[in-house]
Amino acid sequence: MGKPSRNSLVAVCAVTLIYLMCVSQAAPPVCERLVHPLDQLAPHHFEGSWALVAGSLNHSPSMEALRRRDSITMYFSNSSEASTLSYTQINRFGDQCQYLRYNISAEGSTFTFDVQSRFSLSMYFLHTSCPDCVVMKWVVKSSRRISTDLYLLSRRREVEQKELEEFRAQLKCYQLPEPVVMDPTKELCPEQPENQPTAAAAPQAEETVAQKT
Repeated sequence: MGKPSRNSLVAVCAVTLIYLMCVSQAAPPVCERLVHPLDQLAPHHFEGSWALVAGSLNHSPSMEALRRRDSITMYFSNSSEASTLSYTQINRFGDQCQYLRYNISAEGSTFTFDVQSRFSLSMYFLHTSCPDCVVMKWVVKSSRRISTDLYLLSRRREVEQKELEEFRAQLKCYQLPEPVVMDPTKELCPEQPENQPTAAAAPQAEETVAQKT
């Protein structure tokens, strides 16, 4: 057989290049979809209670603190202002419940916690194929740390394995460690505390939040 002509080699290379370009456009990297903040958000979608299913942080002390929690519940509710949400996080430690409440302002795809200038806490919602889940990305900046946190929340206490694997893929995109997966058999705290904290006890809870950053 004769050697292929120069023109035929050029044609083959051109066809190959076009094919590779088409493939790259048709199948973007997985991370591009998994890490892009959602920009079309309906506030009513977040209303109500969510159970933390899994979470990961790139700040080791905070990761250890997450492991010590038996369960975490998060509540979102709309306020009188369209761009503001009310947020309540309830951490359970054994038979004790810790209630943390914040206002969150929304601007585009960025949600900013009002933490009284103690530190900076911004939140973004990321893609998830789970129909009753949300994935939150937190960016925490303070004098003690700068960290990225990812949390998988669901209306259920436990999600399907494929849904958890998708979350693990998101963690890899951010180079975060294997997640802390919450025990779905652990009891959740009630939405409202049985006994309202006294005026003396409230500052102590605020100090606990500050120490975590």
